[in-house]
Amino acid sequence: MTHHNDGVTTMPPTAAAAQAHRRTLLKAGLFGAASMAAGLRAPAVRAQAKRFAGVTINGAAFQHSFHAALKSWLPELEDKTGLKVNFELQSFPIYNQRMDLELSTHGSAYDFCNIGTPYAGRWITSGWMTQLDEFAHNANLTAADWEPGDFARGPLAILSDANGHIFGFPWVAGAIVMGIARSDLLEKAKLPIPATLDELVQTCLRTNAPGKTYAFVNDQLHHWEWPPYLMNEGGTIFRQPPTDLMPMLNTPQAIKAAEIYTQLLSSKCAPPGVLSYTDDQSQRMQLAGRANIRTASIDWLVPLAKLKDSKVRSTVRYAPLPKGPGGSFPGVNANGFGIPVGAKNKEAAWTFIQWALSKASFERMALQKAYVTVPRRSIIATPQFKEAMTINGQDVGQLYIDTVDAPGVSDYMKYRNMAVFPQVGEKINIAISQIISGQANAKTALDQAESAAIADIRKAGVKL
Repeated sequence: MTHHNDGVTTMPPTAAAAQAHRRTLLKAGLFGAASMAAGLRAPAVRAQAKRFAGVTINGAAFQHSFHAALKSWLPELEDKTGLKVNFELQSFPIYNQRMDLELSTHGSAYDFCNIGTPYAGRWITSGWMTQLDEFAHNANLTAADWEPGDFARGPLAILSDANGHIFGFPWVAGAIVMGIARSDLLEKAKLPIPATLDELVQTCLRTNAPGKTYAFVNDQLHHWEWPPYLMNEGGTIFRQPPTDLMPMLNTPQAIKAAEIYTQLLSSKCAPPGVLSYTDDQSQRMQLAGRANIRTASIDWLVPLAKLKDSKVRSTVRYAPLPKGPGGSFPGVNANGFGIPVGAKNKEAAWTFIQWALSKASFERMALQKAYVTVPRRSIIATPQFKEAMTINGQDVGQLYIDTVDAPGVSDYMKYRNMAVFPQVGEKINIAISQIISGQANAKTALDQAESAAIADIRKAGVKL
């Protein structure tokens, strides 16, 4: 999202990698054929059949297996309500560029669209999206069993403003956890699963076996992967968002976090060329047993236990992101559906959103499409999901919901909702890459990132 999503966990991979990820999840067969046959039903729609006969709405999102499935099911929605939906799917960068321009002009070309990290903050704070509370809590517009409170708190917080008003409901929730592909190597070395960042570094240094099994691997999206390390060390991206957006990229905590993370991705622990690894490449290294530990969104880690050709199915283990002196702040991202302020037919758009994000729709996604990153608590709590997500004796489903709920308590993911975060994230990517490649040490690289981020934020008209 993969996403995340950002399953997108994150900023999604390249088109080729995204297609590979879709194949991965489908091959994984999360629930198996027997469970797929049980309880399938069409997603629920408000009981006003054919109310929207003759109505056509337009929507857009980026290419993802979730959206592809919805698109194939749209005739069912039209059959029940009369509503016809034109649903455009584009590559992630092209979608965001075009939608950013469309929303900035309060255009009316789209009745619904994807809203998510890292653009949610810009679109919400700029007043480009419709507040959805008035729809979700209106009994005349929303089915009683839709239950907006059923969505996990973390993803909802990301798609809400500083006052808690909701501008999007999530279809995916990416959550960073730790996946250990070769737990047998830790057992052989008589090492426990790392619980702290310092333990993680020491474990990787002691178990790295170049050419056989590298101790650590991760992808190149450092603006997503590194901030949890920063916060666990007691640091922060901005001084006090949303009121004080002074970047804090070169504090002692930031420097320590960068040194830890880049040591994990250095030649001491990671495979050659890791600096350019995509999500898919990192996953393939773990599937083959050629890389051991990864801290990443859970939808990239569950297939290690589900794919038939995985060489680590019996040895994979999962754990929370290791803590630091500041605590534990695993990354959570979200993408969801929202309604632009310029939309022509908002009630029809809301009907689509209800259908697309209903409990029945998510159940169907999980059963038929091996969909892992479900943001609805009721689906996560089902016996089928719990059984499928009990892996090598571990309740990975509970680990997932605990992780995605965390930001809803302290709102620590709000840094990604700031309109200027994309510019700051770019500077983070550059700095981490410079450190890993040896072009600069952590202090020098982060000093440069801080100066560049300040310049970009001021250029955006924000006073510091």
